[in-house]
Amino acid sequence: MSATGKKKKLPPIDQDFIQKMETSLLTLKTEIADKLHASSEDFKEIMSGMDSKDIADIASDDIDRRMIEAIGAHELKRLKSIESALTRIKQGKYGHCVKCSHRIPQERLIAIPYAVMCIDCKSEEERRNR
Repeated sequence: MSATGKKKKLPPIDQDFIQKMETSLLTLKTEIADKLHASSEDFKEIMSGMDSKDIADIASDDIDRRMIEAIGAHELKRLKSIESALTRIKQGKYGHCVKCSHRIPQERLIAIPYAVMCIDCKSEEERRNR
């Protein structure tokens, strides 16, 4: 933000950039779906192999199961964020902060294609949540 407290107005979002980001989001969506499918298969394999095992094997399988579940929950959250970003593209709202409505810098969108807040608003939210 500038010394006056107002954010610098960014130029309109380039449609070529939005198209590239949509392609990137669709690629991420496919990768996550594939990862979730693989995790699901791993989970099924762990569960089917839990017949007669000793305590150490059961504990190890439990750790594996919990790790797969945690990865799955994180990836599902990312998948929802990606779906939301794709919806914002269709609505013409992609790249605008949901809090202040200012443009999200392209560098931020390249790093996190499903970002919904500009850096200032995200930083403010994180400070409040500490």
